[in-house]
This record gives sequence, C-alpha cells and structure tokens, in this order.
Amino acid sequence: MLIVRSAALFVVAAVFEIGGAWLVWQGVREHRGWLWITGGILALGAYGFVATFQPDAHFGRILAAYGGIFVAGSLAWGALADGYRPDRWDITGALVCLAGMALIMWAPRN
Repeated sequence: MLIVRSAALFVVAAVFEIGGAWLVWQGVREHRGWLWITGGILALGAYGFVATFQPDAHFGRILAAYGGIFVAGSLAWGALADGYRPDRWDITGALVCLAGMALIMWAPRN
C-alpha cells in the first residue's frame, strides 16, 4: 500500500509541477496573460506542498526520483496538450527515467 500511496503522490505532484510550468509558459510565450502565469506559480507551489507528503523523509531522494516522473510526465503532457509526438528515443528515455525513479524510491534498503 505504501508504494501505491507514493506513486499516487508522484502523479499528483507531476500534474501540479508540469501543469504549473505549462501555465507559465502559456502566459509568457503564448501571451495569455498574468492570470495564466499566476495560476502556474500557484500550481508550482502546490507541487512542493504535495511532495512533502511522500512517506520517505529524504528530500534529496524524493526530488531525484521525481526527476524520472517529470521526464515521462512532460512528454505525456506535451503529447496531450500541445500535439507533440514523442519518438522511440523519447519513449525509451522516459522508461529509463521511470525505472530509475522506481529504484531510487522503492528498492529494498537495510
């Protein structure tokens, strides 16, 4: 159950961080305005808050593992929100990142 909770928190955090970065991007690069930018900043703050609920208390481990989620989630977000089409190397790299995240977070430790 601990792994399910941790994975769910990573997904929620990814939505906040990637969504927040996307909102800032849209606000600045696509000239959508300050409301989009402000929403993005708030979402980025929510990401930091959600990350604190991970069962593991090691900040470095959580952020390092989140990197794998960020890579895979960013590719998925780009495909869904912006029509980006990842190639086989994008997908392979994302899978490697997810495997690294799983090792960092859930490998047996003494």
